[in-house]
Formats: sequence, C-alpha cells, structure tokens
Amino acid sequence: MNATMTLQERYNEVKSRVGGACSRAGRSPESVIVVAVTKHAGIDDIRSLVEMGHRDLGENRVQQLVQRASVVREWFDRMRVIERTRAEREDAGAAVGGFDPGAPVRWHMIGRLQRNKARKIVEFCRLIHVVDSLRLAEELQLVANKRDEVIDVLVQVNCSGESQKGGAPAPAAAPLCEQIDTMINVRVRGLMTMAARSDNPEDARPAFARCFELYEEIRTQGIGEGRFDLLSMGMSGDFEVAIEEGANIVRVGSAIFGEGEGSDEATADA
Repeated sequence: MNATMTLQERYNEVKSRVGGACSRAGRSPESVIVVAVTKHAGIDDIRSLVEMGHRDLGENRVQQLVQRASVVREWFDRMRVIERTRAEREDAGAAVGGFDPGAPVRWHMIGRLQRNKARKIVEFCRLIHVVDSLRLAEELQLVANKRDEVIDVLVQVNCSGESQKGGAPAPAAAPLCEQIDTMINVRVRGLMTMAARSDNPEDARPAFARCFELYEEIRTQGIGEGRFDLLSMGMSGDFEVAIEEGANIVRVGSAIFGEGEGSDEATADA
C-alpha cells in the first residue's frame, strides 16, 4: 500500500478489491458489508469516511466504541439538521453539500467482550461479532430483556486452531447457535472467524473454507428462522480470500486508514 495515498484513495481501492473478489466469486459487491475498523483512526478520518457515505464501523474495545459512537452520533445528528436547513432554504427537499443524512452509522463490536461490560455496548452496537460462550449470550439476554429490545449477534468460531485465538471450538458452534436460538431477545445472525496471521493471504483459505462449511450446515438446519445470513471473515490482509470463500462481512482497518493507524485485529480484551 502506498503510504502517500489519501483516505479517499485507500477507501476507493478497498471497494475496488471487494468488487474484484466478488466478481471472481460470482457475487454482487452489494452483497458484502465492509466494516471499517476504527481502532487507531482519528475522529476526523472517521467523520470523513462517514461523509463519503460509509456507514459500518467497528471497534475492539467497549469504552472506545461507546466514546466514538457518542461523538459520531452527535456530529451526525448535527449534520442532519444543517443539511435539512440548507435544503429548506433552497426549497430542494433533499440534502445538499455532499452529506447524505439517510441511514445512520452502524457500529460493530469485533473485540473480545467481557460479560461485565455487555450492558455498556448494547445501546450503541448494531451487531456483536464475538459471542463465543453460552454465558456471554445469557448475559446479553439479561441486558436485552431489561431494555425490551432484540440484540443481533454472531457466534465466533475458532477455525484456525490457535490456542490464543478467541472463539468457540468448531464442533461447539452448532450447539451454541441452537442454544442462543431459544432466547427471546438475542438473535443469532451467523458466524465470525479469524484466520492465523500470515503474509500470504492464501494461508487463510482453509480456515475460511471450514467456517463457511459450518455456516452452511447451521443455516440449512433452519436456525434463526431465515435470519441466519451473516458470515464475518477476513481483515485487511486476507479479505479478498474471505469473500471468495463466502464471507459477506469483512473487517478492514489498515487498508482504509493506513498502515499503523487502523489495526483490524480483533483480539484485544473489551
């Protein structure tokens, strides 16, 4: 990656790479959600990315997600008011100035989540990628019941076999999904996995292929009543391989925000 590239150029390049991978896989680029991982991105870059029309953002740590989501929400609401006022003045009835006040920003929790921090994350998070135990799912259910709302989650699966990686063992994935599926206010939407770190993206293919097999097995069992439809795999170094192997969510940090600025490794305690 060229270190002199602008944020817009890096973002365009990622979209182009997503499009290429989708073409090779015989899929539409619109079928893939790119979660821009903002772990080390500056707030100005986050705002700029939202102004470009991007809406899915991811964080590793609960406190950082809550803080950034609050700042972005306040700024987004303020921009909506400004654009609405401009449109009314011009009698256009639509946004002007390049900012689209349509869909709100969607935050994704992609780092390890401790049960005692589950309550903090629910207000701001659209999708929790890292449910790896029944105990965590039960804690989220308690929070969801108190708030009287539904929480969407992915079951994290350890398909690389690395002991330091989070995630339920592959044989435990289906039973865990079945248990979550019995809950009233926690909705299991699919699976998430991470491949082993490697300079060669092809090294990730077996782990991604295994996770896709699990995903298909669970999906065809009817879990989620037709809403089991999300597979989160791939980061900056291997997201193209992940898409080729069936991912419809990829978590991309450094390829968008620059090397050393936007880590997308979802291993930090949250």
